[in-house]
Amino acid sequence: MAFTTDAALLGAAGAGAGPGGGVITDIALAHGASPRVTVYPFTSGVGFGAKYANPATLPTGSGWDVAFTSTDLAVAHDTAPRISVYPFTSGVGFGAKYANPGPLPNGNARGVAFTSTDIAIAHAFGANITVYPFTSGVGFGTKYADPAIVPSSTTTSVAFSPTDIVVSSSTSPYVSAYPFTSGVGFGAKYANPATLPTGNANGVAFNSTDIAVAHNNSPFISVYPFTSGVGIGAKYANPAILPTGNGSKVAFTSTDIAVTNWNSPFVLVYPFTSGVGFGAKYANPAILPNDLSLGLAFTSTDIAVGHFSSPFISVYPFTSGVGFGAKYANPAILPPERAQSIAFRFAE
Repeated sequence: MAFTTDAALLGAAGAGAGPGGGVITDIALAHGASPRVTVYPFTSGVGFGAKYANPATLPTGSGWDVAFTSTDLAVAHDTAPRISVYPFTSGVGFGAKYANPGPLPNGNARGVAFTSTDIAIAHAFGANITVYPFTSGVGFGTKYADPAIVPSSTTTSVAFSPTDIVVSSSTSPYVSAYPFTSGVGFGAKYANPATLPTGNANGVAFNSTDIAVAHNNSPFISVYPFTSGVGIGAKYANPAILPTGNGSKVAFTSTDIAVTNWNSPFVLVYPFTSGVGFGAKYANPAILPNDLSLGLAFTSTDIAVGHFSSPFISVYPFTSGVGFGAKYANPAILPPERAQSIAFRFAE
């Protein structure tokens, strides 16, 4: 596999495919109530299968973020160890939880992202970002040294590109990007963008040419060109139709960008062209998510939204250039509460 991250970057592969060209096989949700992570088989064009059995060792606090590789699943959560990682096999489910890393992240974890060789956790205290080598079937390696200039305050989301790492945070400058080399670690922090996001950043997405930040305060989404080795460029113009409230999560595909937010319609999708920016907003789905929306996973065949009220997750077919299809039927066993993060798993 080349690289994988949270749902936002997985979506960047386009054509409904994962980084290795596979198709969606499963969908995972992180939520506050036990079991804190819920996973279902999922087939594009068909929908949800029967819920997988819970892992034998549950995450120990509210689940805030979830990430897949083709072989493993990670949950970022409150309460030590703050990160729980499991082998995961499509059609089978969870394996025995990997041993905890040492040292542990030293604050409540809010974000998690994988590459094929590493795992990053965004959290509340200390350096606010912790990265470990990670080998499927083996587990965590020795923690990388913290970056020389750490992100400001609590970090809320993290994403990798093949050569860099970016985190969102709750105080200015709200977004921090670094070169990152597997086996070596962090390079010198890139300069802050000239135009900062306008409030607490809640989610970040990264492709190889752009960084997107979902944040509080208008315009609620800020997108910047990004060049590895150079840094963050001048902010793209805002979309003509802004999100209607604080931005929660953001995700790219190769042709589009999506953001979840706190007010109706709760999810907005726009065409997006690197070097050009936003196109005209797609029409809203016929059946909207029914409350403040947090979680988001996006490919060019499907979009999943996690929200505050039952059924807590809404998934729709999505076709670039066309927009939303009819909402998939709800899963037979609903999540126990709002989905704070969502990730698709892809076959390799």
